[in-house]
Amino acid sequence: MASHVHFTSRDLVRIAMFAALLSVFSFIRIPVGPVPITLQTLAVMLAGLILGPVNGMLSVLLMLVLTFVGIPLLGGNGGPAIFVGVSAGYLYGWILGALVIGLIAHQGHRLVWWKSALASLVGGVLIPYAIGFPVQALVMGAPLKGVIISGIIFVPGDIAKVVIATLIATALMRAYPAAFPESLRASK
Repeated sequence: MASHVHFTSRDLVRIAMFAALLSVFSFIRIPVGPVPITLQTLAVMLAGLILGPVNGMLSVLLMLVLTFVGIPLLGGNGGPAIFVGVSAGYLYGWILGALVIGLIAHQGHRLVWWKSALASLVGGVLIPYAIGFPVQALVMGAPLKGVIISGIIFVPGDIAKVVIATLIATALMRAYPAAFPESLRASK
């Protein structure tokens, strides 16, 4: 017999809230040269850390599906063209990234800072880069090495987002554990 996944109304609201947070963070731009830093990956990190692997991934997927159908949720852009453009690989990386963040951070029965940081680094930085750089090179017709070198400027900002996500998630766990899945609150 097939197993069924059950979502509570609370799960659905939290998934929708993090999809909205991801959209809002796409409008926050920090100018650092020709391409601004946005806070989108911070929202992906927080989704995986707080919601866990499945719900975190679903929140990212929900936002991307709404964007695909034309709602301008990515910094004012929407529609299918975004998903075959220069940044498409990074978007796909967010889906897998949120899942991996949740899987790493939610191992065990407590959210600890070092697992949160490791999870955010792997799922929020390395996975989007691993998928995003090759897709960007392919779409641009540019050498992969050149795309990677041009992406180095974003590493300090991404590391800062890892630190911020870790601080927020671990502080939230202490202050309001009910924000997290029951499995992480079992030992409290």
